[in-house]
Parts: sequence; structure tokens; C-alpha cells
Amino acid sequence: MRFSFSKYQGTGNDFIIADNRDGRWKLSTDQVIRLCDRHFGIGSDGLILIRSSDETDFFMDFYNPDGSQSFCGNGSRCAVDFFRKIRGGGERFTFRAIDGLHEALWSPEEIRIKMKDVSDIELCGEGARIHTGSPHLLRYVAVPDDVDVLTEGRAIRYSEPWKEEGINVNFIGLAGDDHIVMRTYERGVENETLSCGTGVTAAALSYHHLHGGAGDVRVDTRGGRLRVLFRENGDSGYEDIWLCGPAKEVFQGEIELS
Repeated sequence: MRFSFSKYQGTGNDFIIADNRDGRWKLSTDQVIRLCDRHFGIGSDGLILIRSSDETDFFMDFYNPDGSQSFCGNGSRCAVDFFRKIRGGGERFTFRAIDGLHEALWSPEEIRIKMKDVSDIELCGEGARIHTGSPHLLRYVAVPDDVDVLTEGRAIRYSEPWKEEGINVNFIGLAGDDHIVMRTYERGVENETLSCGTGVTAAALSYHHLHGGAGDVRVDTRGGRLRVLFRENGDSGYEDIWLCGPAKEVFQGEIELS
């Protein structure tokens, strides 16, 4: 069977996206792994199936390259742009994902995804641990470019107490007021990625928690710049959190499913 797809990228985070509103695609874990493989498949940081939903515009079914599932911020922006094209326009959307309900705002300049509220920020060492749809460990360093992200990130991800569930590891540097730079080791990908939307969100919230600011943080990743907008809720937590940035279709194609 031929698998039809679009290839997207959001600040360098790349995804395979397919229309599955009719339920035709029932991919096995091995097929997901194969399709995401950069040597024997299409190659990507994740695979997204757009499913029908009775409650929202669509359901985003997200798979990591190892076949596991989680929420993905950058993938969500790409999914919204893809859905807008197959539906034929629109600027406001709602969708469900593995972590629940989300809202989205589309414009030619950027796509905004409303993230889940965050109430639990655990300070640890010179950073923090935050769950933004996916678990993240934030480490502040002098110069992120000097960090061996693959080696250090993998060592932390496979250490206790995170070995079984896994955790994303982010290395963050200060670049100015309400401005940070970061690099990320992603679980499921098991490598450094050019960007990570849930990680960017966690990094922005950790910056504000530690340094204060205006609730509008710029985050530079290796794949480009994102913004995170948010409000404090008065209980040491955050609400009305929006991840803002670009999403672009790279190409369309078909591949034989083995």
C-alpha cells in the first residue's frame, strides 16, 4: 500500500504528516520506526496522523521515531497548517492530542498553540524540572554551544530516576532580558534535535520562574526563534501559555508501506 504524506518543519524540527480522517492508516510500531528512519525511510523527528474528532476540528496522533507517543509543540503547529490546507482555510482551530484539548491561531507569519497550564515547577540544582505535555529537565549553562549535548543529554536521560520513562534534557544560556538560547536532547528521538516546542515552553517558564520578566520570552534554538507568551496564575504556576512560531511544508510524497 502506498502511504501518502507531507513533510513539514517547524524551526528545524521535522515531521511526517498524513491525513487519516477516514481511518485508513493503522501503522504498527515497526512501520512508524521505518518511516522516521533517515536512512531507510522518509526521515523525521516524528510522525503525525490527523484523525477525525467529534469534539474538535481534529485529533493529532503523534509518534516519536521510536514508536512511543507524546505531545509535541512544534509538531502541533505543523499539524494545524496541514489541517488548514486539507480543510480549505481558517484561522482558529481546536484539536485534541494525547494530553488533552488545545487551541490554535493561524496567521501567515506564525502559528500559535495554546499549551496546557503548568502548576508544578520543581527546582533542582542549577535548573528545573517541568512537564509541558512532555517531561523536561532544564539545565542552565554558560555557553550551550560548548555542551556535548548527545553525550551529556543521553547520560542524564538514561540515569535514575528517569531511565524507564525517559526525560528530555535542555541546556539553556542567557542572551538578554526575556531572551534565552537552548539546545535539546529529546527522548524518543534519542538525539539532539534542532528545536523542541515543549522544551522551549518549559525553558521560557523556567526562565521567568528564576529571573522574572514580562511574560513574553524569546527562545533561540538551532533551528530558529520561537516565542512563549504566558501569565502567572498567582499560585506559583502559569496559564494562558502560547507557543508561537513558524511551520512550513517542505514537500509531499508517497512511499510503499512494508
